[in-house]
Amino acid sequence: MTTALYGPDGFFVAGTGPAAHFRTSVHASPVFGAALLRLVEGVDAALGRPDRLDVVDVGAGRGELLTTLARLAAARPADGTDAHAHAIDRHPDQAGGARPTDGAGPPPLVDRLRLTAVEVAPRPAGLSPAVDWRDRLPEGITGLLLATEWLDNVPLDVAVATDGGWHTVLVDPTGGESVGGPVDAVDAEWLATWWPAAVPGGRAEIGRPRDAAWAAAVRAVDRGLALAVDYGHLRSGRPLDGTLTGYRAGRQVPPVPDGSCDLTAHVAVDAVGVAGSAVAGTPYTLRGQREALRALGADGRRPPLALAASDPAGYVRALATASAVAELTDPAGLGGHWWLLQPVGIPAPPLPPSGAAPPPAL
Repeated sequence: MTTALYGPDGFFVAGTGPAAHFRTSVHASPVFGAALLRLVEGVDAALGRPDRLDVVDVGAGRGELLTTLARLAAARPADGTDAHAHAIDRHPDQAGGARPTDGAGPPPLVDRLRLTAVEVAPRPAGLSPAVDWRDRLPEGITGLLLATEWLDNVPLDVAVATDGGWHTVLVDPTGGESVGGPVDAVDAEWLATWWPAAVPGGRAEIGRPRDAAWAAAVRAVDRGLALAVDYGHLRSGRPLDGTLTGYRAGRQVPPVPDGSCDLTAHVAVDAVGVAGSAVAGTPYTLRGQREALRALGADGRRPPLALAASDPAGYVRALATASAVAELTDPAGLGGHWWLLQPVGIPAPPLPPSGAAPPPAL
């Protein structure tokens, strides 16, 4: 799986990039980026508006999210008021540059942002020089670390339940499967903790590598917030047959590990959350994407019909935004994502309070 995704001819290294094969929240609409910019501003305030505010995107694709954030931050008024609607409608060529400050406070956010993409693919041609490009996590992050649909592509092993316990599923390059030996002790311990016993023939995706990947990401944050956005499940509702599948050119396909398709499996978000919380020493928060985006101002309400008479162009723009929010919050699609928020050195995620139930305890 590692070679098929991240080897020299792997899915995420060669070719045109993920956007040509599947649609994520990042690709769906700049509304998603605008909501994240509000979160960036909340992290900035929680940190006391430092001289440098990092935004690090892990699994950055071709830099689409950071490009959107740079454009929206540049379009923010100098007084920091919310120009969300205008920023979305604005063409990238219209985005302003650095703005002066009168010395009475910190420089504008756009002047303090340091955008870093972390991706194994080569840097795309034409990417803004404002975006740094790396193949591994930087250290000492002060700000926001983002991982949007990254953890579901962290390679893992699949196990099948037998009368003799969990056994490893072996896969050849053509997708042919066979049952191997028993899982090793550390994987057996993870399964006993996080994946309830299955009936013979049931499958589990051993999330231990994802726990380690998220813990390493959280460890890279000195102060701020780590946010993972992904499809996932909780221990109380693990899928009986797992979720491993493939995507190619917008279609779901068998998960053949030959580099020709995406290989993805939903994330055990509670296990990942505990791993990150252990590093940070603070509790994590889980929210659904629908709830999180609404907390950040993307509520998806249709504009009033009266606006069509007084401002027809504004009505059309508002209607398009409402449609985009509807896609991002549809529980049967992108709205089914979990948001895993892990504060580091700040008291809590800078989101409005929620009435959601807390994550399940062990």
